[in-house]
Amino acid sequence: MTERAPLRIEEATKEDVPTILAFIRELAKYERAVDRVTATEEVLGATLFGPGPYAKAIIAYQDDEAVAFAIYFFSYSSFSGEPSLYVEDIFVRPAARGLGLGKEMFTFLARRASEHGCGRMEWSVLNWNEAAIAFYRKLGAAPVRQWTVFHLPKEELEELAKP
Repeated sequence: MTERAPLRIEEATKEDVPTILAFIRELAKYERAVDRVTATEEVLGATLFGPGPYAKAIIAYQDDEAVAFAIYFFSYSSFSGEPSLYVEDIFVRPAARGLGLGKEMFTFLARRASEHGCGRMEWSVLNWNEAAIAFYRKLGAAPVRQWTVFHLPKEELEELAKP
C-alpha cells in the first residue's frame, strides 16, 4: 500500500482568496448550484479578511497542493449560553476523497470549537448527498429532524428591510 503525503491544515490568509474562490466554485458544481455563486475575490477578501471578518477559512494541503477547504464561523445558542461553530462549507477535491482528509478537517474544526468553548458544531447537508450523510453519521453526528431551515434570499431581504 502506498503511503499518502502528510496532510497540513492551515488557517487561510488573504493571499488564499483565489484558492478559496476556486474551492467554492468546485463545491457549487458538485452541489449542482454553479449559477448561485456570486462571490468574487474582492467580496471574499473583504468578508473573510477585512476589518470585521464574518467567517474564517482553512485549507488542507498534501505536499503543497491544496486538496480541501472549509469555511466556518461562530454562532450562539441562547438555550445553552454557549457559542457554536457552524461549518458553512467543507469540500475535499474528488481525487483526495477516501483518504481520511474529511475526518482530519472535522477533527481540526472540533479542536477550534473546543478551544472557543463551543457547546456544539453544526452544518447543513443536501438531502440527496447520501455519501456525506453517511460520513457525518460515522463522525457521530445526527440530523436535527425537529427543525426546518429557512432562507430569506437577498431580494426578499432587501424588500423586508425597506422603511
